[in-house]
Amino acid sequence: MRVDQPPRRKPTPPSMHQGDDTGEPVVIVVDDEASVREALSELILSAGFQSACFASTRELLDAGILDSPGCLILDVRMPGASGLDLQHQLAGSGNPKPIIFLTGHGDIPMTVQAMKAGAVDFLTKPVRDQTLLDAVIAAVAMDAERRAQGAIVKRNLERLGMLTPREREVLHEVVRGRLNKQIAFDLGISEVTVKLHRGNVMRKMEAASIGELIRAWETLPALTRDAGAIYSGTGLQSAPLSKRTA
Repeated sequence: MRVDQPPRRKPTPPSMHQGDDTGEPVVIVVDDEASVREALSELILSAGFQSACFASTRELLDAGILDSPGCLILDVRMPGASGLDLQHQLAGSGNPKPIIFLTGHGDIPMTVQAMKAGAVDFLTKPVRDQTLLDAVIAAVAMDAERRAQGAIVKRNLERLGMLTPREREVLHEVVRGRLNKQIAFDLGISEVTVKLHRGNVMRKMEAASIGELIRAWETLPALTRDAGAIYSGTGLQSAPLSKRTA
C-alpha cells in the first residue's frame, strides 16, 4: 500500500495496534486524516513494527504511550496543537523521542525549524513507501541507542549510590589518575586504607579494571562527576561530600 495514495476506508481505532510491555518499538502516527492514518498503519505493520494512530496531539497525550520505545510520525498542521508544537513540548519535558514529519503543507522555514529542533526527517506528501520506511528504521534505531545509553547511565548511577562518601572521594581521585600514595596524602589517610576503599569501589561499580571504571565514570552526568552528586531512587540530588574520615 502506497502512502501517497491512501484508500478511503474505515479508520483503525487508535488502541488496536498500541504496544504492550514487551519493549517492542511502536511507531506512533498523528494525522488528522483517517485515510492517511490507516495507510501509514498498514505500511508500518507490513515492515514488522507495531503502530498506534491518533487524530490529534491531544488524543496522543491522553493515551499515555509516549514513553514506549519507537518513534513518531507527525503531521505539521492539525486542529489544535501542531506537530511542531508537540516537538517543542517533548523537548521541553526531556523526552527526545525521534520524530519524522510528514506533511502536505511544508515549506523551507518550517523544515529548517523542525530539523534544528532534532527531527529525524521532514517529508512531504506524497512520499514513497521506502523513503518513509527508511526514515522509520533510522528513527527506531536512534531511539534504541538512546535507551541503551540511558540504561547504562541508570545502572552506573545506581552503583555509584552504593558507595560511601569516602569511597566516592577515592573514586574521584582514581579516575583522575592519582596514585594510591598521592590519594592517601591528599585525603589524610593511610595508603592501606586507600587500597581498601579502592577495592570496594571496584567491587561496587562492578569494574574489572581501571579502564572499565573510568568508562563507567564518564557515562555519568556532569553534575554527578563535578559536584559530588548522589543518586537516589527518584533522581539526582546535589549534595556535598561528607566530612572526610577514614
